[in-house]
Amino acid sequence: QVQLGESGGGLVQPGGSLRLSCAASGNIVSFNIMGWYRQAPGKQREMVATITSSGNTNYADSVKGRFTISRDTAKNTVFLQMHSLKPEDTAVYYCHAYRVGYNSNWGQGTQVTVSS
Repeated sequence: QVQLGESGGGLVQPGGSLRLSCAASGNIVSFNIMGWYRQAPGKQREMVATITSSGNTNYADSVKGRFTISRDTAKNTVFLQMHSLKPEDTAVYYCHAYRVGYNSNWGQGTQVTVSS
Protein backbone atom coordinates (compact mmCIF):
# COMPACT_ATOMS: atom_id res chain seq x y z
CA GLN A 1 0.00 0.00 0.00
CA VAL A 2 1.50 3.30 -1.04
CA GLN A 3 1.30 6.33 1.22
CA LEU A 4 0.18 9.62 -0.30
CA GLY A 5 0.74 12.91 1.48
CA GLU A 6 -0.88 16.12 0.27
CA SER A 7 0.27 19.61 1.12
CA GLY A 8 -0.16 23.16 -0.11
CA GLY A 9 -3.77 23.87 0.77
CA GLY A 10 -4.90 27.00 2.54
CA LEU A 11 -6.99 30.13 2.40
CA VAL A 12 -6.76 32.25 -0.74
CA GLN A 13 -8.77 35.14 -2.13
CA PRO A 14 -10.84 34.76 -5.30
CA GLY A 15 -8.58 35.07 -8.32
CA GLY A 16 -5.59 33.80 -6.40
CA SER A 17 -3.37 30.78 -6.93
CA LEU A 18 -2.25 27.75 -4.99
CA ARG A 19 -0.08 24.76 -5.76
CA LEU A 20 -0.90 21.42 -4.19
CA SER A 21 1.68 18.67 -3.84
CA CYS A 22 1.20 14.94 -3.41
CA ALA A 23 4.26 13.04 -2.28
CA ALA A 24 4.10 9.28 -2.80
CA SER A 25 6.05 6.68 -0.86
CA GLY A 26 6.56 4.63 -4.02
CA ASN A 27 7.54 5.08 -7.64
CA ILE A 28 4.75 7.08 -9.22
CA VAL A 29 5.41 5.80 -12.74
CA SER A 30 4.32 2.38 -11.48
CA PHE A 31 0.77 3.69 -11.18
CA ASN A 32 -1.48 3.53 -14.20
CA ILE A 33 -3.11 6.78 -13.19
CA MET A 34 -2.78 9.41 -10.50
CA GLY A 35 -4.96 12.38 -9.90
CA TRP A 36 -6.64 14.96 -7.77
CA TYR A 37 -10.20 14.77 -6.54
CA ARG A 38 -12.14 17.16 -4.37
CA GLN A 39 -15.10 17.06 -2.07
CA ALA A 40 -17.07 20.09 -0.96
CA PRO A 41 -19.40 19.97 2.06
CA GLY A 42 -22.61 18.15 1.22
CA LYS A 43 -21.36 17.11 -2.21
CA GLN A 44 -19.93 13.97 -3.72
CA ARG A 45 -16.23 13.60 -4.36
CA GLU A 46 -15.42 14.59 -7.93
CA MET A 47 -12.48 14.21 -10.25
CA VAL A 48 -10.47 17.38 -10.80
CA ALA A 49 -7.49 16.25 -12.87
CA THR A 50 -5.67 13.04 -13.70
CA ILE A 51 -2.36 12.06 -15.24
CA THR A 52 -1.52 8.64 -16.64
CA SER A 53 1.78 6.79 -16.44
CA SER A 54 2.49 7.95 -20.00
CA GLY A 55 1.81 11.56 -19.07
CA ASN A 56 -1.62 12.03 -20.60
CA THR A 57 -3.77 14.47 -18.66
CA ASN A 58 -7.50 14.96 -18.21
CA TYR A 59 -9.43 17.73 -16.50
CA ALA A 60 -12.90 18.40 -15.23
CA ASP A 61 -14.65 20.97 -17.41
CA SER A 62 -14.97 23.29 -14.43
CA VAL A 63 -11.19 23.64 -14.06
CA LYS A 64 -9.96 23.48 -17.65
CA GLY A 65 -7.72 26.41 -18.44
CA ARG A 66 -7.23 27.24 -14.76
CA PHE A 67 -5.67 24.11 -13.23
CA THR A 68 -2.64 22.13 -14.39
CA ILE A 69 -1.61 18.68 -13.18
CA SER A 70 2.04 17.73 -13.46
CA ARG A 71 4.55 15.37 -11.89
CA ASP A 72 8.17 15.09 -10.89
CA THR A 73 9.07 11.43 -11.26
CA ALA A 74 12.46 11.92 -9.60
CA LYS A 75 10.71 13.16 -6.47
CA ASN A 76 7.68 10.86 -6.77
CA THR A 77 5.45 13.89 -6.47
CA VAL A 78 2.35 15.01 -8.34
CA PHE A 79 1.31 18.65 -8.39
CA LEU A 80 -1.87 20.59 -9.00
CA GLN A 81 -1.27 24.20 -9.96
CA MET A 82 -4.45 26.20 -9.49
CA HIS A 83 -4.98 29.69 -10.89
CA SER A 84 -7.97 32.04 -11.00
CA LEU A 85 -9.48 30.32 -8.01
CA LYS A 86 -13.18 30.74 -7.38
CA PRO A 87 -15.26 30.29 -4.21
CA GLU A 88 -16.76 27.19 -5.78
CA ASP A 89 -13.30 25.62 -5.81
CA THR A 90 -13.48 25.44 -2.02
CA ALA A 91 -13.18 21.79 -0.98
CA VAL A 92 -10.94 19.17 0.51
CA TYR A 93 -8.56 18.06 -2.21
CA TYR A 94 -7.44 14.43 -2.26
CA CYS A 95 -4.60 12.77 -4.09
CA HIS A 96 -5.37 9.42 -5.70
CA ALA A 97 -3.23 6.68 -7.19
CA TYR A 98 -4.33 3.51 -8.97
CA ARG A 99 -2.48 0.52 -10.29
CA VAL A 100 -4.27 -2.27 -12.18
CA GLY A 101 -4.82 -5.22 -9.90
CA TYR A 102 -4.41 -3.25 -6.70
CA ASN A 103 -6.67 -1.23 -4.45
CA SER A 104 -6.98 2.50 -4.94
CA ASN A 105 -4.81 4.68 -2.73
CA TRP A 106 -5.99 7.96 -1.25
CA GLY A 107 -4.25 10.69 0.69
CA GLN A 108 -5.66 12.30 3.81
CA GLY A 109 -6.72 15.44 1.96
CA THR A 110 -5.82 19.10 2.14
CA GLN A 111 -8.31 21.93 2.62
CA VAL A 112 -8.56 24.66 0.00
CA THR A 113 -10.72 27.64 0.91
CA VAL A 114 -11.37 30.44 -1.57
CA SER A 115 -12.88 33.43 0.17
CA SER A 116 -12.48 37.16 0.52
